[in-house]
Amino acid sequence: MTLAAYREKMKELPLVSLFCSCLLPESKEKPIKHTQGVVDLNLCIIKDMEVIELNKRSSGQAFEVILRPPSFDGTREFHPCIPPRRDPSLEEIQKKLDAAEERRKNQEAERLKQLAEKREHEREVAQKAVEEHNNFIKMAKEKLEHRMETNKENREAHIAAMLGRLQEKDKHAEEVRKNKELKEVDYL
Repeated sequence: MTLAAYREKMKELPLVSLFCSCLLPESKEKPIKHTQGVVDLNLCIIKDMEVIELNKRSSGQAFEVILRPPSFDGTREFHPCIPPRRDPSLEEIQKKLDAAEERRKNQEAERLKQLAEKREHEREVAQKAVEEHNNFIKMAKEKLEHRMETNKENREAHIAAMLGRLQEKDKHAEEVRKNKELKEVDYL
């Protein structure tokens, strides 16, 4: 059997019945014939599949899976693990739609609430940044004015000190001139 045929056969098998038959090993049907080399793994019994052990090795085992064409006898098989599906009524559908609409509205309201909180936080951060900027500008102005006042006072003190020295020099120069004139008068 080719790989493509095997894939087609696996597509034909109902997956749910394969799964359920593997979970429920006690089947009401007994296998009709046991051929030599058929491995019973006590996991599942599938009517359309036969597993044959090819050989045993120390590294593992090899099996051959033989798929038979599906047999349809026209009756639906009953699987106890799958509850029968019933058609929902119009009221149930409407209830589900209403519940879905309510969930959607709640999610939308929650998202809007989160966005409003985020905007409020951004507004608070921006306001705090503006306040800090204004405080920085105010402090910078105060520091600059204080420096300017200090520089002005230092300059005025320096100028006053220079004027005082100039006045002392003028006095000293005047005294020297008077002394010189007196000495000249004394020589004459």
